[in-house]
Amino acid sequence: MVEIKLHNTKTRKKEVFTPIDANDVRMYVCGPTVYDRAHLGNARPVVVFDVLNRLLRHVYGDEHVTYVRNFTDVDDKINARAAETGRSIGEITDETIQWFLEDMAALGAKEPDQMPRATEFIPQMVAMIEGLIASGHAYEAEGHVLFAVESYQEYGALSGRSIKDMIAGARVEVAPYKRNPMDFVLWKPSTGDQPGWASPWGLGRPGWHIECSAMSYELLGASFDIHGGGNDLMFPHHENEIAQSCCAHPDAGFANYWMHNEMLQVEGKKMSKSLGNFFTVHDLLGQGVPGEVIRFVFLSTHYRKPMDWTEKKAKEAEATLRKWRALTDGVAPTNVAAPMLAALADDLNTAGVITEMHRMASDGDLGALKAAAQLVGLLDDKLGAWADAPSVDLVFWENQFNVIRKIAMETKDFEALDALKAHLTSAGVIVRMSKEGVELELGPNINCQMLEHE
Repeated sequence: MVEIKLHNTKTRKKEVFTPIDANDVRMYVCGPTVYDRAHLGNARPVVVFDVLNRLLRHVYGDEHVTYVRNFTDVDDKINARAAETGRSIGEITDETIQWFLEDMAALGAKEPDQMPRATEFIPQMVAMIEGLIASGHAYEAEGHVLFAVESYQEYGALSGRSIKDMIAGARVEVAPYKRNPMDFVLWKPSTGDQPGWASPWGLGRPGWHIECSAMSYELLGASFDIHGGGNDLMFPHHENEIAQSCCAHPDAGFANYWMHNEMLQVEGKKMSKSLGNFFTVHDLLGQGVPGEVIRFVFLSTHYRKPMDWTEKKAKEAEATLRKWRALTDGVAPTNVAAPMLAALADDLNTAGVITEMHRMASDGDLGALKAAAQLVGLLDDKLGAWADAPSVDLVFWENQFNVIRKIAMETKDFEALDALKAHLTSAGVIVRMSKEGVELELGPNINCQMLEHE
């Protein structure tokens, strides 16, 4: 059997992966809070752990792997979005979950075996909280229930911080009812239009951290193999999960391997709305960037390194995928080559996998190339429709539009701008104008010939 090595955040070293039960390999990954479209950074852990899921299934067999990824559908951000829009919470979360699944499918991500919603497991959360109170690890105060961090001696071990350092460096919610500033909420009261459930502590709703502990316990057991997510979740979310889970089930180990992907940048800078470099997966897809290209760019950087999304990388990825698709057209995949599998099994070295695939393409080993690509979610027939059509460079046309628009605003002569807009519209491009600029999106009946440029 292939030896898999994974970097374990818990021990800060790469370890040979040994499942608790090779016939029942179990992985839990923290999913999105569903109130808006998934941005590009949200998609990175989805692709990372989709690749790990594929590797585990390749090695242990489909029937021996269970992959769980949750949806947080009770949260103050969702409440705020409902108040802001006048829409119901259920309507917002249902719509956003569907958006998320569609966008991630466009990136070639397989759906996990189970995708629980937090609101489906409220009774289990209440039961876990009751147990923590009974064992002295949590306490009720002014309608809230809080976890007492000082009751768990190992608190801070995952992130490598002491409680003193955490208090100094973290944005701690100050509340008079807390015994310790680091104590975190397990349950809080609900009023007005806030969602609420009956509990021993009155009408309320769960804190963020308890949901993953309760759901992973119900679906995977008190001890399971892998827990994953972005490194922004390491503290406080994962630290708090460990504390409450290990205290609720002191004879179990919770997760044996903790894995965290690094964050994403855009053109060398942190993605943010203030910098104008913030975009969703839906935005990119709408601009004509194929999901397979987004996936390829993600895989080009090791998951534990910061990933820099650039237009240049996207264009290079598209060129490579077009070449490989042309080479492997009609070719049946053979066995996955040992060097490629060794690279993937070495802590998901996807950059090394891509190097191996370039070598296979150069050597003409096309069956192995297709097998390797499909193992990591590339060259899949379901993702290939984009490659059958010529490329459309919407970035070029957006730049052209904004330049001509600026001239038109200065000269008050809008003839050239109107002509360009008419040309794009007749070519099947959807043109959306705002004060900030123009947004172009490929329509259903695009005429690629009209959009060719030097």
